[in-house]
Amino acid sequence: MKEIIEKLIEFRNDRDWEQFHNPKDLALAINVEAGELLELFLWKNPSEANVDKVKEELADVFAFAFLLAEKYNFDVKEIVLEKINKNGEKYPVEKAKGTAKKYNEL
Repeated sequence: MKEIIEKLIEFRNDRDWEQFHNPKDLALAINVEAGELLELFLWKNPSEANVDKVKEELADVFAFAFLLAEKYNFDVKEIVLEKINKNGEKYPVEKAKGTAKKYNEL
């Protein structure tokens, strides 16, 4: 992930775009790109989505998320593993397996 973030920063800095990459605008960009990802599935069976376009939009979501994490000096691996552990506490296997119920409904 370090290599990815370094490449994103290099790409951004080469274009003098850091001035646009404040946390608020990066969060908004994630939402915009997530919307574009969702649009690929709108009114379709999931198998009908264009996989190449899904890959492209997902990469955009990841790119802005990594740049936002970098703004706050978050270690992406650390925060994701931390969240998995928290979710493990909220969704213990014996209660959550095979159900889509929210943790407060288990």
